Amino acid sequence: MSQIDLSLAEMAAALGQSQDYRVLRRLIPRSITTSPVDQAVKTGILLDVETTGLDLQKDEIIELGMVKFDYVGDGRIVGVRDVFASFNEPSIPIPAEVTSLTGITDEMVAGHRIDASAVESFVQDAVIVIAHNAAFDRKFAERFWSVFEHKAWGCSATEVEWRRHGFAGAQLGYLLNGAGFFHHAHRAVDDCHALVEILSVELAPAGAPALAVLLEQARKKTIRVWAEQSPFELKDILKRRGYRWSDGSDGRPRSWYIDVGETAAESEIAFLRTEIFLRDEPRLQTLTAFTRFSRRL
Repeated sequence: MSQIDLSLAEMAAALGQSQDYRVLRRLIPRSITTSPVDQAVKTGILLDVETTGLDLQKDEIIELGMVKFDYVGDGRIVGVRDVFASFNEPSIPIPAEVTSLTGITDEMVAGHRIDASAVESFVQDAVIVIAHNAAFDRKFAERFWSVFEHKAWGCSATEVEWRRHGFAGAQLGYLLNGAGFFHHAHRAVDDCHALVEILSVELAPAGAPALAVLLEQARKKTIRVWAEQSPFELKDILKRRGYRWSDGSDGRPRSWYIDVGETAAESEIAFLRTEIFLRDEPRLQTLTAFTRFSRRL
């Protein structure tokens, strides 16, 4: 380490001990290691996709990034086992706004294809796949690679109550800054490396790593309640309560719906009966980590 680097490190250490300053360090990805054989570990995948847009039906993946990691029963990440990063040339030029956001250009992806067999091999031994917006990433991943349809999924954005744990919000950049780092955002594998550090953060109220909190939530069942044939004039009431609209274009009902915990399902049904005046009993779907966020539901 040079004298200049040493001085910077010393200054950062001094500032970090002060109540008046916070120090952010550039995120350096963890080295690939093999977990100790004496530890009972499970394997997970952190996944991120960059796409030509938000439309699942017509937009395409232009970059896939994955980080394979090992963790133990208490939710501690004990090692990064492997990394996967690949571009994919779409059938249309990359929109300018996507290039502006991600830095990915047509020249960078030209001639590249994501090897489906390599993806399946990489993912095969994982017990869970985690994305920071699993409702988006899982649907795109399933569309192109069926191996993801049979995996349990977790969402690091929605299955941890970040604000309750002292963070300003659930955006990846906010969380990474809260963990003491900064990085080059909106590149798939870089965002996966960021999640390694975010999920390793010890959450004070829980007394456990963020990964442990996420896994506990992902294991719980949720109930999707459909408010089919609800009166149009009551849509604002549903929106304020957190209902989302399905336009029916993907095979699902054309209806408002909400996902709630098992214990809250009865009160949600009571709300629909008394406030929305549904003529029929609401349709219910039970979701688990294997079906939650999937394009099939």
